[in-house]
Amino acid sequence: MVFPILLFAQETNETKQDSTEVEYIVIEGDSIPKTAIDLDEVMLLHRLKFTNKKDWRRYMILKRKTIKVYPYAKLAAERLESLNERLATLERKRDRKKYAKKIQKYIEEEFSAELKKMTRTEGQILIKLIHRQTGKTAFSLIKELRNGWRAFWFNSTAKLFDISLKREFDPENEKEDYLIEDILERSFQNGTLTRQKPAIKFDFYALTNKWSKDNKEGTN
Repeated sequence: MVFPILLFAQETNETKQDSTEVEYIVIEGDSIPKTAIDLDEVMLLHRLKFTNKKDWRRYMILKRKTIKVYPYAKLAAERLESLNERLATLERKRDRKKYAKKIQKYIEEEFSAELKKMTRTEGQILIKLIHRQTGKTAFSLIKELRNGWRAFWFNSTAKLFDISLKREFDPENEKEDYLIEDILERSFQNGTLTRQKPAIKFDFYALTNKWSKDNKEGTN
């Protein structure tokens, strides 16, 4: 079975498969049976542990809210990327300003109906996830796309509902943010949510060790 492959192999690196479904890697004329299977990278997540039923319920509520608002943060990041790509093609400042205003209005109209249905905590989670996905706070995004006064007005209005548009996603120092990241990673793996690379950097495994250690010390 191997002989025909050896006979006709080219002097280049390639992969071949015979009628027996055995895959070979051809390297400079030599066929080597491929014994490994290429797999997508998968994060090994720790087993969830809760000290009491109250913590479990709190996690499940946070999970429901996070899964609900994440798609909007993902959409905001996609819209921002499209905006920046389009602005890069416009030379005149007037055209750039006009296009940015148009996109901002579109985003506000696109989000407004759904945002009105969100609870206060869902709104705050969304603000933090927007920072996770774009690398910028909602306040700074509004300020860049429109002006400082509009950003101030939005932030002042949000404060009436105990929501700050300046909030950042900080899983290293905020346990709730770490739990949100844990929920996202599990949701990405089981297909509940579509993964989008975060714009900010952090080591999830290091964070897991940190918060697990803090939990153990807190129970001593």
